[in-house]
Amino acid sequence: MRVLVTGGSGRLGRSVVTALSERGHDVTSVDLAPGPDLPGVENVVADLLDEAAREEVFAAARPEGVIHLAGIAVPFGRPDLEILDVNTRLAWAVLSAAVGCGARAATAASSPTVFGYNTPGWKPRYLPIDEAHPVAPWHSYGLSKAIIEETVRTLARTSGDCVLSAVRPGYVIAPEEWAGAPTQLGHTLAERLADPELAAGSLFNYIDARDAAELFALVVENPGRVRNGQMFNAVADDPLSTRPLNELLPRFHPGTEGLADALADGRAAFSSGAAERALGWRPRRHWRTELAPLPATSASDMDA
Repeated sequence: MRVLVTGGSGRLGRSVVTALSERGHDVTSVDLAPGPDLPGVENVVADLLDEAAREEVFAAARPEGVIHLAGIAVPFGRPDLEILDVNTRLAWAVLSAAVGCGARAATAASSPTVFGYNTPGWKPRYLPIDEAHPVAPWHSYGLSKAIIEETVRTLARTSGDCVLSAVRPGYVIAPEEWAGAPTQLGHTLAERLADPELAAGSLFNYIDARDAAELFALVVENPGRVRNGQMFNAVADDPLSTRPLNELLPRFHPGTEGLADALADGRAAFSSGAAERALGWRPRRHWRTELAPLPATSASDMDA
């Protein structure tokens, strides 16, 4: 299958391109910097906001599937107007090009930030949060992802045979980060576990980049099993914490008092049930099995 991946050189993109290569697909990876050098992968450096460059990329790749990951990847990483402009224009440009070129499936990276957590007084309708939970973003990055989701639904209404969807990966952990490399916010996973405040802002969610990559691959490989315009959460089914979330969430998010009791059994704050029902996907990598052994001196700190 011919698959075009935008943002293929990024933290998540590298794992997506690798997974597609290992599954035998012909991959075109497009980014502002070269992607991984792998069998069956053509790396193209291009700005997809440039109409001529975008048309050239799609004409050459002739994709049957499109995975759109490109954009500003973290909240507050750039000025608000730039985040909104880049992320939303890119999504419309790439996804509409996918429909126009006759791709059978196109999916975009969204984010759990569309649910609007980490604000004073935030209160979810219920826990764990599934795909049916209402979205209520509060910053420009979350808003840009909500607009990307609406772009998916908008184009799905007239996309013909092209099935569009969006995947909401949690806090993405690249393979090297299990061994101690800094995560996207600059601290290590060991530090994130030792200090609950570091992970509290994202409700202790995480996902191994390779697990997220598998879901993106399944979505484009199986358009007949995806509802046009569908959203998928992609979060590990346990939290990135040493304590259950019924203890931690009310401490950092008072609005979860009582609702967090549903997580006393060690479940995450998010459910990824839609992907399991539609595609048989479940995350296979968890911090207790993937994380390099922690220094002995940090054990007491983690339980504090």
